[in-house]
Amino acid sequence: MNYKSLSMMLVAVLIFVTTPAWSQDFMIYPAQGQSSDQMKKDKYECYSWAKRESGFDPMEMPKATTPPPKTKEPTAGVAKGAVRGGLLGLGVGAIAGEAGKGAAIGAVSGGVIGGVRRNRQRSQAQQQQQQWEQEQSQIYMQNRNNYNRAYSACLEGRGYTVK
Repeated sequence: MNYKSLSMMLVAVLIFVTTPAWSQDFMIYPAQGQSSDQMKKDKYECYSWAKRESGFDPMEMPKATTPPPKTKEPTAGVAKGAVRGGLLGLGVGAIAGEAGKGAAIGAVSGGVIGGVRRNRQRSQAQQQQQQWEQEQSQIYMQNRNNYNRAYSACLEGRGYTVK
């Protein structure tokens, strides 16, 4: 996968993971008889202030703070392992006097070992990707929580009840 497709996948994951946070909008009540126009003005000013204080803008699409882990195609494989094992088996079999049998045993053994290595490499790459996605999600939620606290504090300081 390239960086662009991984970034798009991250955005999808963040949207899925953080949707509950977005849907939990604040309930804001004027506690000192503020007008509707005053409340709109105060909400915008608190949004701007909280964004500046926290460095987070809830209106922007989530962005990755670090690039995703580089993934490369596994270098091990069944065919590669079979060829290597076959060559090794051919050499050992030639010494023992049964080159064909040695090559066959080596090819099968090498293929199995190559398949196991390939699966391990793929599993490690997948694990790194999942860890990176989890870290990005945690960073996003921490930033969102910092923004929410600043936004609530600003509104409460202007005489609103925030739930």
